[in-house]
Amino acid sequence: MFSWMGKQAGERAGGDAVQTVTGGLKELYTRRLQPLEDYYRFQDFHSPTLEEADFDNKPMVLLVGQYSTGKTTFIRYLLEQDFPGMRIGPEPTTDSFIAVMYGDTEGSTPGNALVVDPKKPFRKLSRFGNAFLNRFMCAQLPNEVLKSISIIDSPGILSGEKQRISRGYDFCQVLQWFAERVDRIILLFDAHKLDISDEFSEAIKSFRGQDDKIRVVLNKADQVDTQQLMRVYGALMWSLGKVINTPEVLRVYIGSFWAQPLQNTENRRLFEVEAQDLFRDIQSLPQKAAVRKLNDLIKRARLAKVHAYIISHLKKEMPSVFGKENKKRELISRLPEIYIQLQREHHISPGDFPEVKKMQEQLENYDFSKFHSLKPKLIEAVDNMLANKIASLMSLMSQEESNMPTPMVHGGAFDGTTTGPFGQGYGEGAREGADEEEWVIAKDKPVYDEIFYTLSPINGKISGVNAKKEMVNSKLPNSVLGKIWKLADCDNDGMLDEEEFALAKHLIKIKLDGYELPSILPPHLVPPSHRKPLQVSE
Repeated sequence: MFSWMGKQAGERAGGDAVQTVTGGLKELYTRRLQPLEDYYRFQDFHSPTLEEADFDNKPMVLLVGQYSTGKTTFIRYLLEQDFPGMRIGPEPTTDSFIAVMYGDTEGSTPGNALVVDPKKPFRKLSRFGNAFLNRFMCAQLPNEVLKSISIIDSPGILSGEKQRISRGYDFCQVLQWFAERVDRIILLFDAHKLDISDEFSEAIKSFRGQDDKIRVVLNKADQVDTQQLMRVYGALMWSLGKVINTPEVLRVYIGSFWAQPLQNTENRRLFEVEAQDLFRDIQSLPQKAAVRKLNDLIKRARLAKVHAYIISHLKKEMPSVFGKENKKRELISRLPEIYIQLQREHHISPGDFPEVKKMQEQLENYDFSKFHSLKPKLIEAVDNMLANKIASLMSLMSQEESNMPTPMVHGGAFDGTTTGPFGQGYGEGAREGADEEEWVIAKDKPVYDEIFYTLSPINGKISGVNAKKEMVNSKLPNSVLGKIWKLADCDNDGMLDEEEFALAKHLIKIKLDGYELPSILPPHLVPPSHRKPLQVSE
C-alpha cells in the first residue's frame, strides 16, 4: 500500500516530507474522492474541486476584523517592512483582499490576472465575479517570513448596512472560501472597540466547521490600564460566546502588535509572553501543514459522503412522471426529517451534515429528477480511503518527519524575539544570572544560611526529613518539591549541604514567582563547591 510513496521516502531521506505526503493527498483525492464529488455535483453545493495548487501552496494565515483593529499593521509588524498595496490609517483604509506572498522581486498582481495563474491557489475565486476580483490582489516581495507562510489581509468590516449591500459580492462566502483553505484564522479586536457588528457576526459564523483554526488577538491592549484590560477581556469573551457556539474557550492573545513604544508598560511582561505564544503558534504552521491538509481532506470526504446520501435519497423519492414540483417542495420542507432518517440509516453523526437552511435554499434551484441514484462503489472507495489509505499516509508522514529538520517560520519579528538578551525568559527564572561570573544565589545565601542552621545540620549537612520540614512551608505540591530536591541534591547523597539548601530555596522562589523549573540544572546554578566534580564526571 502506497509503495510508490515509500520508494520516494527512501530515495529522499531527509527531504521534504510535506512534498511527498502532498503527492499522496493528491493521489487520494483524484482517484477516490473526486469521482464521488463529480457524480453528485458536490462542487455546486459546497466547495469547488481541489486543484494541484491547493495541495502545494504554503500555509496561509487569514486576518479578519473590523476597521482600525490593526490588521495591516499586524502584517507589517510580522514582516518588518511595507508591502505593495499597504495603507494604514484610523479610517477604513483596506477595501480589498490582499494576498501577501513571497516573490523574488517586489510587485503586485491584480485579481483578474491572479485567478488564471495555475501556480496560485486562487483560480476558483473567479466565480465571485468582477465585483470581487477588482477588490482582490496579490502583493509579492522577497521577505524571509513569506518563504514559509502567506498572509491574507481582508477589508475592514464596518457596522453600516450600506457597506454590506454595496460590496457587490458575497463577503461572507469569500471568507468561507478562504477559511476552508487557510491554516490559521486570526480575529483581531481593538481594546477600545469590542462591539461585534452584524456583518462581523455573520463573518464569524461563516467559519462554522473551522473552529480549530481560529485564534483571537486583543490588539492595542497597551492603551488601557490593568483594571480596564481585565474588564475588556471579560467583555470580549462574553461577546464571542454569543457568536461562536463551541463548548471550548477560544485562545485569546493579548498585546500591542506594532513596533511602537508601549503607552502603558505595567503589563509589558504579559504582552511579551502572549506575543511569544502567538509567534510559536504561527511558526509551527509549516510543520503542521501536511496534517492540516490531511484533516481538511477527511472533513471534505465525510461531507461528500453525506451529500451523496442526501442527493440520492431525493432522487429516489421523486415521482417518475407527474407531481414533480409538488414533491420537490415537500422534500425541501421535510429536509430536517430526511437528515434524521439518513443519520439512523447510515449511522452518520449529525455534525457531518450541512446546514439545513442553506441546503434548502440551494436545492430550490435544481431538478431533483436529474440527480443520480446511490452508487455504492463510489461510497466504498471513499470508505476504504478513510479506513485504510489515510492510516498509511499518516504513517508515512511520521516516518518522513523524523528524517528532516522541523520547518519553522523565520525572519521579520520572529527573529527579534530570539536574538540577544531580549528572548522570552532571558535573565528571568532559572536563566537569571546566566551571564554573571558570581553564583546568582550568593546574594541571598546569608538569609538561606540562617534557616539552614536552625535545621540541625550534622557534619555540615541536613537530612531529608529536616529539609522537608522547611520546604513544605512553600505550600508547593510534593511532585514539585520532589523535582526541586532532585535538582538541588547535586551529589545524590540524600542530604543537603548549605549550598545545596540555598539552591533548593532559590528553585522554590523561581517556582513561586511563576516560572518553570529546568529539567536539568543549568551550569550557572550548580553550587561552586560542586562544579569541579560535576565536570569530572562528564
